[in-house]
Amino acid sequence: MSNESEMKELVDKLNEYAYRYYVLDDPAVADNVYDALFYRLVELEKQTGIVLPDSPTRRVGGEPVKSFASHTHIQRLYSLDKCQSIDELRGWDKKIKDVFKNANYTLEYKLDGLTCVLTYRDGLFVSASTRGNGVTGEDVTAQVLTISSIPLKIPFKGTLEAKGECIMRRSIFNRYNETATEPLKNPRNGAAGALRNLDPSVTAKRKLDIIFYDVNYIEGKAISSQSEAVEFLSENKFKTEKVFKSSSIDSIISKIEAVNRDELDFDIDGMVIKVDLFSVRDELGYTDRFPRWAVAYKFPAEETTTIVKDIIWQVGRSGKVTPIAILEPVELCGATVRRATLNNYNDILRKKVSIGATVFIRRSNDVIPEIMGAVDGHGNAPLKPTKCPSCGSELEEIGAHLFCNNDNCRPKIIASLAHFVSKDCMDIEGISEKTIELLYDILNIRYPYELYDLSQETLIFLEIEGFKDKKKSNLISGISASKNVSLASFINALGIPNVGKKLASDLAKKYKSIDKLAAASIEELSSIDDIGEIVACGIKEYFDNKSFIYKKLLEKGVSPIEKEVLGGKLQGYNIVLTGSLPSYSRSEMARLIESEGGVVQSSVSRTTNLVLAGEAAGSKLEKAKALGIKIIGEEDILKMLKG
Repeated sequence: MSNESEMKELVDKLNEYAYRYYVLDDPAVADNVYDALFYRLVELEKQTGIVLPDSPTRRVGGEPVKSFASHTHIQRLYSLDKCQSIDELRGWDKKIKDVFKNANYTLEYKLDGLTCVLTYRDGLFVSASTRGNGVTGEDVTAQVLTISSIPLKIPFKGTLEAKGECIMRRSIFNRYNETATEPLKNPRNGAAGALRNLDPSVTAKRKLDIIFYDVNYIEGKAISSQSEAVEFLSENKFKTEKVFKSSSIDSIISKIEAVNRDELDFDIDGMVIKVDLFSVRDELGYTDRFPRWAVAYKFPAEETTTIVKDIIWQVGRSGKVTPIAILEPVELCGATVRRATLNNYNDILRKKVSIGATVFIRRSNDVIPEIMGAVDGHGNAPLKPTKCPSCGSELEEIGAHLFCNNDNCRPKIIASLAHFVSKDCMDIEGISEKTIELLYDILNIRYPYELYDLSQETLIFLEIEGFKDKKKSNLISGISASKNVSLASFINALGIPNVGKKLASDLAKKYKSIDKLAAASIEELSSIDDIGEIVACGIKEYFDNKSFIYKKLLEKGVSPIEKEVLGGKLQGYNIVLTGSLPSYSRSEMARLIESEGGVVQSSVSRTTNLVLAGEAAGSKLEKAKALGIKIIGEEDILKMLKG
């Protein structure tokens, strides 16, 4: 294929994908797939010196749809050039520093939503529009008025165009999808589709937000830098994010590498680096499409598309039977993805997933990939199973889920034992899931307390499976060492319905012993933060029916103890963590606080003493302010930890 033929094919594909995304709000490929094709087209245009009349490289954004009134921006909006490696970022820095040796940079989140420009005159909100092609956008005033966070009146009285990103927060997105007839594929699509819906009542249901990051035009006031622009917006009641500022590209890179996307309540697909001073920007100028003084560093994609090869059903430790999609292998977040979860049968129907369908999958860090929806309906959905795929027992449908109630179901028992020995539970070294399968199949191990009866002699039956003396010795030592366990880990290990690591820790701190927890009433349990009646009933039912498990474990010498930190520097403090901290993950900070006797709470209540707030702190921070609870930052808590 000639270069020109390939270019024409790429242009046709990219324009079709852009039409599906921007006009129909029905994306056909993930961003990383689109970007790869776009970069190939840019490369071919450089090689040939030809730019086709309808090439997407000629425009900044999608054209406005005809059903919205057009809006002409007072000042043109530019897109940003992108880099996808640290070396490229250093190259961009060198070009800047060759001209302005002491240039300062700002660093901000590259928010993954839809760009909006809000116009104000005489201190009042006048209109809102999308970016469109950079010169003309779509008037979405009625839709933006449904967003509670935008100011309708601001102190500044001149004409102003404030630029921001319309987003759908992850927490809102997840709640919306729980009940949606047709779930949204991702928060970005949710925001774009809502903002460009002709019916503002539909927009309102998605509870959008806007984070502002730039002054596109201002009348009668001089703003000299990016950091000053964001400060001005914040002073005028616009929601903004913190701006990091440095002249060192090494410092900028360190901040980029420290970003943890999972700790944010909104999606970002990179970080934006800009020259801070406008006077320096004026000297650097623009290309046809991009400012030379800014670049977007793109993170690896968290989302892509692939094909469903099969759908199987997996039995978990609670007996829940969950559908798993077997996928055409695809690279995502630095790993090869071959499987993805589907919550239940209704999830399959709502997301239009079937064997052979092309689907969007999403993965964040080490989280199991999830299917967000099908690109197009394809084939028929698989039949809902009526019998357990492992033991053949009749399945019971409870709510949206299917359950195998056979307590002797093999995968159910193996999953339960695997949970018991895992790191956050009894932390028994030397026992893998494969070992558990052998113990089940050869030694007939069914309950966790039976592990404590194992000896070198009983393990002789496993020698044929490669269990030599050293391996047997390590296994017995690991089981013996696990007898001295914290009460929180022991409670977590029991596998009580709806009780995970955090709630197990809370229960351990309150009851101090497993016997006291087992004797607790539903009313008493329901009064604890984060425990509702359903969870309380599940805990009570577990101890009513399965107390023999923990009692047998105690008979075998397991000694769970709640270790109190007496006289710690944070003794008496109930602390809630919210937002992203500069130097620590929230789990790391929680461990530091608990090591000094502090209690980490998951939600703000009247028993909370302090709220430790980082970047992108949300509703917890607002509730703390309303209750008059003291709010501190990372530096404050570190001083307290040092005494």
